[in-house]
Amino acid sequence: MKHPVRRWLIGIAAVLLLGVGALVWVASTRLPSDQEVAARIADGFEKRFGVGLRIGGAHWALWPSPVLVLSDVATDQPRPITLRRITLQLKLRELLRRVIAIDEVEIESLVLPRDAVRALRGKGPKPREGGNFVALPVPWTLAPVPLEKLRWRDVTWIGRRDIALAYDGEITFDAGWRPRQARIDRAGASPPVRLRLDRAAGQDRWRTRIEVGGGTANGVAWFEALPDDLLRVSAELEPRQVDIEAMVHAFGRRSAVAGKVSGQSTLVAEAGEVGALMRSLRTRTTFSVQPATLTRLDLAKAVTTAGISRGGTTPLDELTGVLDTQAADDGVVMRYTGLKARSGMLTASGNLRLFNRKLDGEMAVDLVDGVVGMPLKIGGTMSDPEVSLTGGALAGAAVGTALLPGVGTAIGARAGQQIEKLFGAEEPAKKAAPAPRKGPRASP
Repeated sequence: MKHPVRRWLIGIAAVLLLGVGALVWVASTRLPSDQEVAARIADGFEKRFGVGLRIGGAHWALWPSPVLVLSDVATDQPRPITLRRITLQLKLRELLRRVIAIDEVEIESLVLPRDAVRALRGKGPKPREGGNFVALPVPWTLAPVPLEKLRWRDVTWIGRRDIALAYDGEITFDAGWRPRQARIDRAGASPPVRLRLDRAAGQDRWRTRIEVGGGTANGVAWFEALPDDLLRVSAELEPRQVDIEAMVHAFGRRSAVAGKVSGQSTLVAEAGEVGALMRSLRTRTTFSVQPATLTRLDLAKAVTTAGISRGGTTPLDELTGVLDTQAADDGVVMRYTGLKARSGMLTASGNLRLFNRKLDGEMAVDLVDGVVGMPLKIGGTMSDPEVSLTGGALAGAAVGTALLPGVGTAIGARAGQQIEKLFGAEEPAKKAAPAPRKGPRASP
């Protein structure tokens, strides 16, 4: 009986395979060719975004598993968005039931120039009822989890200053497009820059772990669906021993402060579409750097010369303050308030605004066994900062020096500065951005 049973099982398997093959053959005879698929995708993209799309190659198949591959894709723009390859793997069983369920999407070498992306702004899909982003023709439907996993390698963002930053990562989704787990790496950064998210079961709350600058910034993140189709993402993080220069260097910039920072950060973003969340991001960080070094300014020299000073360094035992950031169309506005610096030779306090690498602020500096409360104006750029006395303060300092050297210089400068402000010679201080609201707390 062994041989008849084996032949019987083989026969059943053959019939099942032939049946599936027949279903696939029937489906394939009713579906478009590779060229037609490419043409339909390009046409749909242009109708939605108003920008042409070139697709170098397209291939799709149903057997052994449904797959769609597009290669050498580029938008028709002066500096185009380019994509070397994207692969979509679908689930055959669901597809035969006319249900869209994507097992995995893999993106390779996507380049996103800022101006090209801005041209598409506000034209992308928005969440519909149930959290879906697309409307499908009847009787097609989306699975409860339309996409299981998204992976990308060498996705490069080219910003306003033409700095190209590449990222690798992957996201595994739950229902409603909620990430179950997420990983994002700044490609090639040393020390590593990594973000990890792990969702609390059944909650819109994620354990957040960040490695950056040889330190960490761990905490909790939240997601909310607000009235009027608004989305809100917020987080509370605790930066610990993050090397400022290494962190800034990982994103193609240079820092005017050296040292390791620790503190408390809150972040919040609200928008009507996913793509706009980053553009609405606001943060507030209370920070402490111990020890710290101002790598491009010599505050002691600026005070003792009572004139414009550039270059040099200022070693500090501690630098503290509050940093508020607000995303804008042309960059990020950064406001430092309550700045306090301390070292063996000086103490200082002040406020600073940084936007598009331009500095605007003021500081009062006390020198040990010397000048007390000398007011300084901070200007210039991040690459070439400068400190100086304002016109009124400088005139007051000259009078103070004539009356009483040393302390008289500072007293005269402060008096001159106040007179200058009284008569409106200086622009009034701009209001700081409102502090981000904290996310909803959930029980652990």
